[in-house]
Amino acid sequence: MVIVVTLSPELEALLRDKAAQRGQDVNVVASELLASALGWEEQDLEEAIEGIQQGLDDFEVGRFRSFQDFAEEQRHKYKLSADS
Repeated sequence: MVIVVTLSPELEALLRDKAAQRGQDVNVVASELLASALGWEEQDLEEAIEGIQQGLDDFEVGRFRSFQDFAEEQRHKYKLSADS
């Protein structure tokens, strides 16, 4: 399958530089980078769904804390003032 993608001159230069560094054809590098990005996106979605399900499971069995406790932990962790 052939897909034509128009890149900005800056992005094209970055892609060509990466291909030259690897000693590979620019089309191969572009394909690998695209496959990697698409795979990461799918993995990120799966991990988010797993995290949400874990949170729902924890809630159902009573493993949760108040928002106030969570907010206090975040304020302490990120050194935020109480009115942030």
